[in-house]
Amino acid sequence: MAARARTRLGVLGRPVAHSRSPAIHNAALAAAGLRGWRYQLLPVAPELFEEVVRALPEAGFAGANVTIPHKRAALALATTATARARAIGAANTLVFGAAGAIAADNTDAPALVAALPVAAVDATALVLGAGGSARAAVWALLDAGATRVAVWNRTPARARELARELGAVAVERAHGADLLVNCTAVGLDGSSPFDRLPVTAGDLSSYRCVVDLVYAPGGTELIAQARARGLGAVDGLQLLVGQGALSFEQFTGVRPSIDAMRAAAADGGVAPSEASRGAAVDDSYRPAT
Repeated sequence: MAARARTRLGVLGRPVAHSRSPAIHNAALAAAGLRGWRYQLLPVAPELFEEVVRALPEAGFAGANVTIPHKRAALALATTATARARAIGAANTLVFGAAGAIAADNTDAPALVAALPVAAVDATALVLGAGGSARAAVWALLDAGATRVAVWNRTPARARELARELGAVAVERAHGADLLVNCTAVGLDGSSPFDRLPVTAGDLSSYRCVVDLVYAPGGTELIAQARARGLGAVDGLQLLVGQGALSFEQFTGVRPSIDAMRAAAADGGVAPSEASRGAAVDDSYRPAT
């Protein structure tokens, strides 16, 4: 019996109901002329993650993106992984090979560096958060040549742990730097982020560029305030498309149309809840329920 063609893709996470990744990837598949391919939501509970992933190749999947809360589990499950995924300690891209092989990568890190309007070489940075997205951001900036990367988190012990593991510096107060990178979910609900982050709107002038992994329809207040001050700004939509494009090429072997992906992501605006999935935003800031 001939092996089933692998023309399916998806995003593994919980929750993923409002993810824009299917729209982005399906637009890229259409633009590339990959007929018969499709990208879908793959909601899965943590306790079923390994079982589901191992069944995907037989079901015709060529690969899958991975988001909250499965990124560390994805790396642990992989048979091979890129050096950056190993160093970061998390994977957002799985590619299925022969005989049960699973290759893992983290495309969040290179997408961040590529999106920056200022060079990371010799730059200083302050990263807010200590979850998976913060790990990717810290590693990416140091790997790109940043001279000093500081980490702030609401729970100082988490910042210290991340800093120790990746070679950054933990801080308990914000300070000026070339780059400010928000890897928390603050602002996800559309409210002002400045009562929960260690910076005020006025403090933003102490930075050359502000990056916010959160994306909301019309943009976040953090990005709006940065742009109002003439600063460089990178929002979560740019990062969502960037990491998705890198994953797409690994899945298909074809370079995607970035224009098609951007148009699909922006069509109707990206739901606020996407920020907690698409770009690995640190979920530690969600209130307990």
